[in-house]
Amino acid sequence: DPCRNFHCKRGKVCHADKQGKPSCICQDPAACPSTKDYEHVCGTDNKTYDGTCQLFGTKCQLEGTKMGRQLHLDYMGSCKYIPHCTDYEVDQFPLRMRDWLKNILMQYYERDLGTSGFLTEKQRSKVKKIYQNDKRLMAGDHTVELLLHDFEKNYHMYVYPVHWQFHQLDQHPVDRLLTHSELAPLRASLVPMEHCITRFFHECDGDQDKLIALKEWCHCFGIKE
Repeated sequence: DPCRNFHCKRGKVCHADKQGKPSCICQDPAACPSTKDYEHVCGTDNKTYDGTCQLFGTKCQLEGTKMGRQLHLDYMGSCKYIPHCTDYEVDQFPLRMRDWLKNILMQYYERDLGTSGFLTEKQRSKVKKIYQNDKRLMAGDHTVELLLHDFEKNYHMYVYPVHWQFHQLDQHPVDRLLTHSELAPLRASLVPMEHCITRFFHECDGDQDKLIALKEWCHCFGIKE
């Protein structure tokens, strides 16, 4: 099979001609496998697609047009009304996000106690210090005041989780800069629950060069060093 090891980017599939020469052609959205409701995605055109296969296949077919350039994955799930993010809400967003990142690492550490695999040895040793700290704020639905107080009092516990998330996203390539596509997996999964995340990331990009540097990322989360 000439297509076996022939890689095509998202939205395209391999096709072999009569001579057996492989090339990439646009995925036919109608030929995408059927999906469950929870696999539906919302595009930036505010249209619900059956899945990412259908979305990126449609984007490929629109290649070279203004519509094609503007079509991206907006968020996971069917399109719905996303309320406007107020100044007050965007100011509170880093408090919840920092707490959430810390709690994710605590869950990973607990799972690794049974079977390792979520964190590397180096990551485990850093997370262990936070996990075993008796001053740690346990997971829960906390008020903004409590989250702010805990951040000021236990600032050191939030530094690593913020750095960790940046490096988890900085993968294509690893260059200490986050692109729109590197941010997409986190943003797309959180938009339905955290409607301020799009504005937050936009404002994080202080110099508006469409890249978020580590320094800009840390500044957004109140991490000084």
